[in-house]
Amino acid sequence: MNYANLFTPLSIAGTQVRNRIFLAPLTRLRAQVPSEVPSTMAAEYYSQRASGGLLIAEATNISPRARGYGGAPGLYSDEQQAAWQEIVEAVHAKGAKMAVQLWHCGAVSHQSLLDDERAPISASANNIQGLRTSLRHPDGSVYREATTPAREATLEDIAQVIQDFADSTRRAKAAGFDFVEIHGAHGYLLGQFFSKATNHRTDAYGGSRENRARLMLEVIDACVAAWDKDHIGIRISPLGTFNNVDMGYDEEETLWLVEQIQQRGIAFLHVSEPDWAGGTPLSPAYRQQLRARFKQTLIGAGAYTAEKASQLIAEGLLDAVAFGRAFLANPDLPERFAQDAALNEMSKEGVYGGHAEGYIDYPRLSA
Repeated sequence: MNYANLFTPLSIAGTQVRNRIFLAPLTRLRAQVPSEVPSTMAAEYYSQRASGGLLIAEATNISPRARGYGGAPGLYSDEQQAAWQEIVEAVHAKGAKMAVQLWHCGAVSHQSLLDDERAPISASANNIQGLRTSLRHPDGSVYREATTPAREATLEDIAQVIQDFADSTRRAKAAGFDFVEIHGAHGYLLGQFFSKATNHRTDAYGGSRENRARLMLEVIDACVAAWDKDHIGIRISPLGTFNNVDMGYDEEETLWLVEQIQQRGIAFLHVSEPDWAGGTPLSPAYRQQLRARFKQTLIGAGAYTAEKASQLIAEGLLDAVAFGRAFLANPDLPERFAQDAALNEMSKEGVYGGHAEGYIDYPRLSA
């Protein structure tokens, strides 16, 4: 197959990337605990995959209060920033660009992870049925645990979340990242505010779609103010259920939300599609409406093959595609696409937590 359009350069708000094969943000839970400094292996992990156009780093905590998973990295301390700078430099040395995904987990958390050991915050007090998170044993292995029921965020909490996103954005710029990606997907805090299923507030952050979207849009505005619009993107998961949270987005509400994001002129919109988690694929008509409403770089992700990516880029419905599990298991994924070579299967060992196995030991194509 000829996937030539995957290898054409792309300008993202003036930043040139060499191809349209991106690394999706993949939680790996190997950061140091409790400092949340990225793993000493992370520079090798990311630079192995630097034949991609843009590498979007794993979801990264904006503060000790944003935590939800044991072993996720942070970007709120000088030590974390210095470690990320080394990683970015290793990626840049191989010619790729790099973004960091900033998140607040909200209700997807456990009391033991939070610096004040209070209950995690969400849009409203809730105990999402069956919701679990991942914690780490001292040996680095990961185990699953029920989340701690969340409390309703106060206005002071909300103001702090906005400030923390802005502060981490400043650190991302200082560390040399090319972009920040705001995590508005998968049922984490920003999604919990927008979802009718988890937001039962009666103040300015609840009720109407305008109010439920307020936090997400205020975070975008704060990140833009901390850097500029040309270096900020956002990831959303418009349809489907993630982390047992029904995102509550009907198509009309989602398209309205995309219009609000478009008005801010940010660099990119990254759409996490429902079929990677077993949901119904986006329809062609819905894709066309997304494309019509967002004029900057539009990135798709979710169970993509090279063929599907190439087709949607050729149709003008996407500008680039982020690959997750395929890029995890194939550090040389662009080369494999170029040669139409077989792909490594993802090992279940070492996906979350652990050491080198399943992280930096996947084989590359032989010379």
